[in-house]
Amino acid sequence: MSKFQRKIEMNPIIAAVNDTSKITEAIQSPCEIVFLLTGNIFNLKDVVDKIKSAGMDVYVHIDLLEGFSRDTVALKYISENIRPDGIITTKSNLIKKAKKMGIWAIQRLFMLDSLSLETGINSVIATKPDAIEIMPGIMPKIIKRVQEHTKVPLIAGGLISTKEDVIESIKAGAVGASTSKIDIWNM
Repeated sequence: MSKFQRKIEMNPIIAAVNDTSKITEAIQSPCEIVFLLTGNIFNLKDVVDKIKSAGMDVYVHIDLLEGFSRDTVALKYISENIRPDGIITTKSNLIKKAKKMGIWAIQRLFMLDSLSLETGINSVIATKPDAIEIMPGIMPKIIKRVQEHTKVPLIAGGLISTKEDVIESIKAGAVGASTSKIDIWNM
């Protein structure tokens, strides 16, 4: 069992931080994991260090970082110098590169229609990420279907705004739910 899986079992709610002003609230929450959805070349190291010093795991969404390219060099730099617990990306090619480099990788998938569902499942099977995050995360039937086809730990994300959203996502097969709603972090 991975460190991610152990932490998500302790608390299935992930603090999705999309504004650095919310870092302190995330650190003070009972969440074990932070998805960092913001940052730039100047502040990323300090933000990651602050989260990790609080005993939390942090996964940086490299597609949303400013000042970094989306290539192998950026992955290597982030892994060796910033040292998050892993990365999040929508890009299949970056998942493959991260896996080759030994970086824990979460593939974010947007489920917009039946074509994106099938494409997403095929992408996960081909890239073999360590976990996947489905957006929006309020679709229990889709969560169940993707989980059955991929057998990869699945996180529900996007539009998670109530306790019931979290419960329904987990009932459908998600291991956790990521949300930027501070009141849910503290459930």
